[in-house]
Amino acid sequence: MANDQKKQIAILGSTGSIGTQALEVISENDSLFEVYALTANNNVDLLIEQARKFQPEMVAIGNEDHYHTLKSALSDLPVKVFAGTDSIAQVAEMQPIDMVLTAMVGYSGLKPTINAIKAGKKIALANKETLVVAGELICELAAKYNTPIIPVDSEHSAIFQCLAGEGNNPVEKLILTASGGPFRTKSMHELESVTSAQALKHPNWDMGAKITIDSASMMNKGFEIIEAKWLFGVTPDQIQVVVHPQSIIHSMVQFADGSIKAQLGMPDMKLPIQYAMTYPDRLKTNFQRFDFDLCSQFTFEKPDLERFRNLAFAYYAMDKGGNMPCILNAANEIVVAEFLKNKIGFLQMSDIIEAVMASAEFIAKPTYDDYVKTDTFVRIKTKELIK
Repeated sequence: MANDQKKQIAILGSTGSIGTQALEVISENDSLFEVYALTANNNVDLLIEQARKFQPEMVAIGNEDHYHTLKSALSDLPVKVFAGTDSIAQVAEMQPIDMVLTAMVGYSGLKPTINAIKAGKKIALANKETLVVAGELICELAAKYNTPIIPVDSEHSAIFQCLAGEGNNPVEKLILTASGGPFRTKSMHELESVTSAQALKHPNWDMGAKITIDSASMMNKGFEIIEAKWLFGVTPDQIQVVVHPQSIIHSMVQFADGSIKAQLGMPDMKLPIQYAMTYPDRLKTNFQRFDFDLCSQFTFEKPDLERFRNLAFAYYAMDKGGNMPCILNAANEIVVAEFLKNKIGFLQMSDIIEAVMASAEFIAKPTYDDYVKTDTFVRIKTKELIK
């Protein structure tokens, strides 16, 4: 049964990189937090293991084929078991939940996040695609239902932390840092032959497969600039990307007086996850500390939009607005999946995304249904171009 004294947490996407690290944070602070619900899409074995350890009120698996496996594995526990994507969206609005951590990958996070906002749950947002696809809609709903959205992404958490205590002081510029990924120094010619196995070896961060490929192609940073626009209410020309290979400065804010605030720390996602869960408080941790003696140099570079065109596409989509970021995201989800299967090359991903963005129907003021239709159409169209 839920303990009223502890903050009740629902983790959507508990078997992924963010979800598993969030559960570590909860384990280390079990006097403060309790797991109310866990959801996963496909990884039933890990979900079973998590449910047996944390004994949440309920679990849900997106892939309905795994329902009976999950149900029978937890039959000796008082855990409610659900299956299907609709059930994940319904779990997000359960009454006792205090905070919903949306750590699902891709477009699938949109509907559950909308449900959680409408139910007035505090959102710890790790699913950047939600704001990429439907930022305008999400921000309108958050304002209408007075629902706080606290970013979990390291870059957006950094900006959020830099803005804390600044009141209404005018922001001149948000500066998002990028590691540059594993291919930062590779030439166009070398990029033609890189493999998905090489792309999965990120120099600084330990992340899931999709986000690691997005980082290698700079699409991840493209999504982050769109997310930053909605989270912090700035215009596209107020967002700058700087390549910072050391990944110690997680992002910066420049104010109207020219002063720049930066947030620094080791590249460890548990820190922004914990900050989102405890905000506005900071808890003592045993996380690794940054040692200035071991790192005597910070370097900064301008991103190369010719080698990494995805970042340029994201700026275009952000400027264009409407359903264009939704088109960008759907095309990217398909090409990344195909690249991971070695069906297409690294540079081909950008070629296909560009072709889809040029041909898909543009809708200036999309409704939720328009986003759903756009997403479905673009996925089909992208697969056709790959065949």
